[in-house]
Amino acid sequence: MAVVKTLGRLVGGALLATGGWRLGEYISATWGPEYYVHWVFGLTVFGGLVGIAATPYVGSRLAGVLASQAEGVPTSRLFSGVAGVAIGLLLALLLAIPLARLPGWFGIALPAALSMLFAYLGGAFMLSPRRDLFQGFFAQGSTGVSINGSLPASPKILLDTSAIIDGRIADISHTGFVLGCLVVPNFVLDELQRVADSSDGMRRNRGRRGLEVLNRLRDGGGVEIEIIDVGEDDGQQVDSRLVELAKSLSASIITTDFNLNRVAQFQGVAVLNINELATSLRPALLPGETSTVTVLQDGREAGQGVGFLDDGTMMVVEGGAEYKGSNLDVVITRVLQTSSGCIVFARPRRA
Repeated sequence: MAVVKTLGRLVGGALLATGGWRLGEYISATWGPEYYVHWVFGLTVFGGLVGIAATPYVGSRLAGVLASQAEGVPTSRLFSGVAGVAIGLLLALLLAIPLARLPGWFGIALPAALSMLFAYLGGAFMLSPRRDLFQGFFAQGSTGVSINGSLPASPKILLDTSAIIDGRIADISHTGFVLGCLVVPNFVLDELQRVADSSDGMRRNRGRRGLEVLNRLRDGGGVEIEIIDVGEDDGQQVDSRLVELAKSLSASIITTDFNLNRVAQFQGVAVLNINELATSLRPALLPGETSTVTVLQDGREAGQGVGFLDDGTMMVVEGGAEYKGSNLDVVITRVLQTSSGCIVFARPRRA
């Protein structure tokens, strides 16, 4: 580490000393040759000293910023960004050839500024998830079994706040049906904390329940769980940030939020909706089958009674109003599937 710091100081000092030397030459050529020694020597020494002193600090800060920005970015996008920087530098080189012939300081400053600008624009342009050139390559390399026989890395599954508060994800993970790594972004944790600290008693209880669910998942949920920091809040809503993160990580989202489900699917992000899973796991009911239900309330039409099966499915019993408050054997007559769930119609079973 000491050798690396020493080399960094030498490189930084040499670069700034060279810049000071060139600046001194330009000033002496402008003001007169009698100032050559003073300006060239002074600026060369000054640039070298500043480079030796400031390079470790600037380098460490720059490395920290790059590391924080690159955290959570898939390898394929990093390679695409490097390719964009290379393309930008190549274009800048072609344009810098005629600019380097300009007299004086402009022949040095303009090509350098152009190179930095085009490198930045090329990298920023290619870092977009929509322009990920290597996404297919790394996706193919991460599926199946590797050459040495090891299993591929677990896919990433982002947890939404609604799915955490719902709590059923902990029970599902215990069954072993969740294959992958559950990822909780820091902004989801922040939102969960705000809910848990709410002045409203109901919201506060839901937030605390969500924190308990996370503890269950971490302590023995039967699945790997990871908490990631994706940087500062840029003013976006939590749902928008979650969708963008899922696109950048090529991950799916577990949620119970209907609106988030639609938005994510529209943007090409895979969604695992716990409500849809629960609906698909309900036992199929067919007309003519018998069941038992407790009639709890009157229905919309005269004489109807309404009850609920064990899985929450609503059952409307024709002529069941007189049996309100008691268990009733019924025969299923019709099953109606709607966007909000399933409604079963039945009539009392005659002995």
